[in-house]
Amino acid sequence: MPRISKDARVQTVITTFEMTPGTCQDLLDALTDAYSEFISKQPGFIAAGLHVNDAQTRIANYSQWERREDFQAMLRTPEMRRRNREINELCKSFEPVMYDVAASFG
Repeated sequence: MPRISKDARVQTVITTFEMTPGTCQDLLDALTDAYSEFISKQPGFIAAGLHVNDAQTRIANYSQWERREDFQAMLRTPEMRRRNREINELCKSFEPVMYDVAASFG
């Protein structure tokens, strides 16, 4: 489970996916499979969560990595490049962005 804290020494990546309601479940299945079979087993992976909006037109993915380089290395693997090509076919767009936690509440 991701732990969101300003003091955490982790790399946070938030990826947003835009799709149609008709492809939402297929994309969610592809992302779930990618995490369970590959991403979660990569060096530096800490945790992740997938979130779907009510209209099933967007998925937000929150992931944490030990280092920025760990996330980048995972993206460059042949396996993830293949998976990203398949994911790209299921959505209008997706954009991974690295963030630093500025504040957390609760």
